[in-house]
Amino acid sequence: MTSICESVGIELESSHPELEARAAAFAREFVAPREDDESDEFGIEITRKLGEAGLLDVCVDLDVRGICLVRECMAQYSGLIDSMVALQGLGYCPIELAGDEAQKGQWREKVRSGQAIPAFAITEPNAGSDVGSMTTRAERDGDEWVINGEKCYITNTGIADFYLTFARTSDDRARGISAFIVPADKVEVIERYELIAPHPCGAIRYSDVRVPASAMVGEEGDGFKLAMGTLDRFRATVGAAALGLAQRALDEGVARSKAREQFGKPISRYQQIGAMLADSWTELTAARLLVYKAAAARDAQDDNAGLLASGAKMLATESAQKVIDRSVQIHGGLGVKKGTTVERLYREVRALRIYEGTTEIQRVVISRGLLRG
Repeated sequence: MTSICESVGIELESSHPELEARAAAFAREFVAPREDDESDEFGIEITRKLGEAGLLDVCVDLDVRGICLVRECMAQYSGLIDSMVALQGLGYCPIELAGDEAQKGQWREKVRSGQAIPAFAITEPNAGSDVGSMTTRAERDGDEWVINGEKCYITNTGIADFYLTFARTSDDRARGISAFIVPADKVEVIERYELIAPHPCGAIRYSDVRVPASAMVGEEGDGFKLAMGTLDRFRATVGAAALGLAQRALDEGVARSKAREQFGKPISRYQQIGAMLADSWTELTAARLLVYKAAAARDAQDDNAGLLASGAKMLATESAQKVIDRSVQIHGGLGVKKGTTVERLYREVRALRIYEGTTEIQRVVISRGLLRG
């Protein structure tokens, strides 16, 4: 198969092809043999190995194109491991953007090496896309902040070493949110969810959690800006994960269509099957170009980076859903049998159209960008 870098061929650094080769080799050696393992232990183990292999450097360096490459390679074999890569960056990003030297000194190398696992704690029961509706609150008490509230749908619940927590420090809708580093032992796990996709996800509670003033990341009131800046950087990488899932589905669909015979010939020789494969390849290729264009724009701090990232996330996740659905159809009854590769991909892709900004929110962002001015 043509490499990702060769197929994209735009705005990549000289180091990126070598990064892709290392990530792909790592995924084949350590992830592929256990692609059905959805355990916390597997996720933690592979995160450590990713760190040892230097594949988490891109997460702390905020190399968006590099994160896309690593996520696409991992997602071909495991949605869980893709998620672990994503959170190493997502949960640490606010520290890299606005943290002081002490905070970076405490966490940067631990996250880079995979020895510390972060979580990004922002979503609440009544504050999903509408972050300004957040009710988790932090009150100043001398040299400490006291945090109370609940968060839900937090990836890495129960396995994180720290929760990058967003809490309200005033009643101002946008400027009233601040960010804090909260050690895991101060957070109560309310529930671990059973999801259709393998993510260590759940709900957490802060009950009079005390953290020192030095736990605040950036200035008071910077939380909303930090959250949006972080999500904006990682939005295109969600698209890259979708590409990995879709590429695997396309490969599985091609292989099945060649192997499966009906009415005396392989089903690949029927025009309807060929058309499904052609549509899938075209949509996947188009989405990949936009994803890496968006990632390059973010790395270059292009003014259009946010618009491109929203378009990339929307196109890649929606296209991946269709590509995987076609592969399930090509597999016939086998495609809906639990334990088959395409059945797993079908479950794993669905969440990508929701988290880090639903498709509907991306449409709002894109339309606002087009209509501005």
